Order: sequence, then structure tokens, then C-alpha cells
Amino acid sequence: MNKNTILVESTVSASLNKVWESWTTPSHIMKWNNASDDWHTPAATNDLKVSGKFIYTMAAKDGSFSFDFGGVYTALVENELIAYTLEDGRKVRIEFMQLGNETKVVELFEPESENPFEMQKAGWQAILDNFKKYTEALA
Repeated sequence: MNKNTILVESTVSASLNKVWESWTTPSHIMKWNNASDDWHTPAATNDLKVSGKFIYTMAAKDGSFSFDFGGVYTALVENELIAYTLEDGRKVRIEFMQLGNETKVVELFEPESENPFEMQKAGWQAILDNFKKYTEALA
């Protein structure tokens, strides 16, 4: 990671096992992986292993735009760490920490150059906030 790395985080009121399952299972990912209500994830695949690939199709609900968000896993420690490299070469690291009855999720990612830093941070934080809301509803 470089000095321009963006950090987003959230504390989820759910067990570490529930958080990990919600984060890594395609059927769950498709329910929380959006930054706003006018977007959704109609498809997700996840080969959760080092050198495994994932692809999440993110789409506007009105059908006007969609794109695939994907990468290759570079490190995995169950219930602790996920690291991957996106298709454009940027690196992402997610850490999971049990805090009593809650789980802290910290995401570090290298920004892309097309959109402003703050816009990217806000978008990733919105997705993480959606993850928190979805996962807490399951718990």
C-alpha cells in the first residue's frame, strides 16, 4: 500500500463468523454490495482462495449502466484477512477483528485516478455501511 491509500471502517454488531460469511458468500454479497439504493449486484462469483478470482457485477437498477468489479486474491486468513489485486493493478486489504460481540472491519485500498479521492472514500464507505446494515439484520 502507498501513502495515498484510502481507509474505511465499520464496527458490525455481529459475530466474526457471521461477518465473514456475509462478506464472502455470493448470495449475501448480492444483497449488500451497493453504494446507493438505485444500484444493485445482480451477479457475484467468489473463488475464495489465494490466486482465486472474484467478480461482482454492479448495475444501475434502471438498466442504464453496469460494470464488473473483480480481482485476484493475494492473501487469505479465514476470519482475519482478505487481500486482493484488482484487475487494474490496485491493491486492497480487508482486516476483520473480533471485539467482544462485535466485529471491526477495516478496508484499505489504493485509489484509482479517474475520480476524486473523497468521492472514492465516500463510495466505499457507503458500501461498507450497507454491509453493516445487512449483516446486523441477519444476526
